Amino acid sequence: MSTLTPPPIETRVSGGSFLEHRDPDLSVLQDRIPEHLRLSRPAIGVITLLALLFLVTSYQPLHYSDLWGHLSYGRWIWVNQAVPRVEPLMPLAHGVPFVDTAWLSQLTEFGLVNQFGTAGGQFFYAGLISAAFAFILGAVYRRTQSLLAVLAAFITFGGGGYQQLLVVRPQLAGLAAFCLTLVIGSSTLGRKWHWWAIPLTFALWGNMHGSFVVGIGLLGLLAVGRIFDVIWRTGKLGAPLHDSVSWRLVLLTQLAATAVLLNPYGLRIYAEALAVPRNLNLQDLVEWDAMSLKMNQGQAAAAITFVLFLIYRMSPRRVTCGEVLALTTFGLAALWTSRMMNWWAPLAAYYVGVHLAAIYWKNFHRPVEAPRRTGLNSVLAVGLVWVFFAYTPFGVTLLHGQSKDPTVAAKKFRNSVSPETPLGVTSYLREHPPVGLVFNTYEWGDYLTWAGPPGMQVFLNSHAHLVPREVWLDYMHISGGGSNWEAKLKAYSVNTVVVDRQRRGSLIRAMEQMPADWKAVYEDGLGIVFQRSQPL
Repeated sequence: MSTLTPPPIETRVSGGSFLEHRDPDLSVLQDRIPEHLRLSRPAIGVITLLALLFLVTSYQPLHYSDLWGHLSYGRWIWVNQAVPRVEPLMPLAHGVPFVDTAWLSQLTEFGLVNQFGTAGGQFFYAGLISAAFAFILGAVYRRTQSLLAVLAAFITFGGGGYQQLLVVRPQLAGLAAFCLTLVIGSSTLGRKWHWWAIPLTFALWGNMHGSFVVGIGLLGLLAVGRIFDVIWRTGKLGAPLHDSVSWRLVLLTQLAATAVLLNPYGLRIYAEALAVPRNLNLQDLVEWDAMSLKMNQGQAAAAITFVLFLIYRMSPRRVTCGEVLALTTFGLAALWTSRMMNWWAPLAAYYVGVHLAAIYWKNFHRPVEAPRRTGLNSVLAVGLVWVFFAYTPFGVTLLHGQSKDPTVAAKKFRNSVSPETPLGVTSYLREHPPVGLVFNTYEWGDYLTWAGPPGMQVFLNSHAHLVPREVWLDYMHISGGGSNWEAKLKAYSVNTVVVDRQRRGSLIRAMEQMPADWKAVYEDGLGIVFQRSQPL
């Protein structure tokens, strides 16, 4: 934005003409922001919503489970300068082949936390969630120019997937990639950047999380849906061969499947990604349970499904076979395991937004010309984003550095992690390092590995699928205070037991009834540490 001398004006007089220069009008500004970078006022509303989301999620306490395990693997990769080939952190899974599909996410997150503390982890978390929402909300706004549609998509996405969004895990990187894939795959206009965006996205996705298979599946469903649509409209089986959109989706699916192979494990990554969800150990975890109306996620899914049904009944927009296939397939998958809500929620959000806008314009409004875009709005948007960013923990740390006062740093750490994080238990173990294998609550294994004394041997961490089935069954039996729990602990030469009070009450009561064998050496409101009176 700056003043500009106006061009000379030609003034004609008798006998010829001459050029007259006028002095610049300093009260008039010319918009020098390139046209493609100018924003409208509604676009500022969308950006403000996303910036607010980033700010709020930046203050979400870091979960006590998955995050710390992935950080531990990232630290191992950094120290060893290699990706693991066998499980490196659980003695009971020693020698078990390990295909670390999330190694790049783990290394990236470790680098952020190592450099910026917990603020780095919060930035990683908030950035991935905001990116996922930005892809969906941006696509809805571009197609509808409606803030109402954007808000509906935002509520649907957040309401349907909020339980999966609460935990900091590499799956969030997969979610962002999935949302970008949906935006590209649902576009009927082929863009040149699609041809490099898809292989680049899947090359990264294949190294950041094993969920890349759902992205390939989404592209495949959209391709099949488009082929069916073309055949339905034309009545000719060969018509898709002459349809550029069908060819584009088929080729993009092939590019995605090929790009995934750019990883340290090669073809093995496909076998691992498909095997993990079928692992029997994971079937005993709540987050892998089948969907039901007793779950909050199940109730949210039912409400969204009802809204989708109403919207599709009323929408004047043509419903494509691809969107029906995608919604149905991922919806059925969510009934099989509630964790699949992570992928169904953004699909539902996108289609709720575009069809709701179509209903609105048909019944309540007449389409108007696109809102005016100006460079001033772009400058305002940049300013708003900067203000929101500056007030995040990462922004404050980046601008002002980390406090060198141990008391202040400790308080900041306590405020930035989940209240369920076993800080007291871990502090005790650092001061009194246990010898040998430690039987631990499954949910605490990750944090104990990350923050416990160096070389501490945990029974389990969140990678439950890597331990043999008999080890997992023994863990379930012991943690539940089964009849022969003591004999099983002896079989594993366990001298120290670390468990939480909330879920392991039966085991705690059983151990307290054996004071001659086990002694509680530390306890707080969250957990308790037992040690064998006569070490094995």
